[in-house]
Amino acid sequence: MKLFQRIALIAAPLAIAALLVTFVALRHRDNDRACDGREFEGSRFIVCTIDASRHQLRLASQDADGHYLRSFEALDAALGRDARRVRFAMNAGMYNDRGAPIGLYVSEGVEEQRLSLTDGPGNFHLKPNGVFWQSDDGALHVDTSDEFAATRPAARLATQSGPMLVIDGALHPRIADDGTSRNVRNGVGVHDARTAYFVISSGFVSFGRFARFFRDELGCTDALFLDGTVSSLWQPETGRRDDNHALGPMIVALNRH
Repeated sequence: MKLFQRIALIAAPLAIAALLVTFVALRHRDNDRACDGREFEGSRFIVCTIDASRHQLRLASQDADGHYLRSFEALDAALGRDARRVRFAMNAGMYNDRGAPIGLYVSEGVEEQRLSLTDGPGNFHLKPNGVFWQSDDGALHVDTSDEFAATRPAARLATQSGPMLVIDGALHPRIADDGTSRNVRNGVGVHDARTAYFVISSGFVSFGRFARFFRDELGCTDALFLDGTVSSLWQPETGRRDDNHALGPMIVALNRH
């Protein structure tokens, strides 16, 4: 056998193996993207996925000096070296004029603001409202505020907002199918104990369409509205960092390494 034929026979399997390794690596990279775009009922949404077995979650509200973080710029500075591990960050619950949470806020097991069951105006009080929380074992949950109050679970982190969008697979009873209130909105839905989807719309959407996106497109049996108008996203892998300087509590997803 001629030398070049022997070389070809050796090189061909190696080339195929190299292509397979490259394909797997590229596929893994695509599957590990923090956020992806989705189309639903004529609207576009950005979906950021958390796998609690692989990623870390934090809530951020104040810096080390007790000043409220009102922007991703301030959050970046407060995170220090950990800012290099950010997969994404998003505003995560309603707040007062100072930027302080108005509902339950638990960070690293410390309750900094108690659960609110009061009635009042605005989206927060469109009952049932709810709580996104993570237990000490890493499991992710979205419960109505009344459910959370009844069980009082030990939470590693928790943020309260409202209204609920999806409750046990049903849409919030007071949300119209496609009402006249349109806004940029963001929220969170839980698919299973380790998987949560943080979603921000790319344009104005109704509450009804936003809720159906969580239920019908993402398969979430429970989902919670986080806010509108101020809805903002920091996604380092694409270079997006919205410059809103009027934020309140923020959820931060971190790569473990």
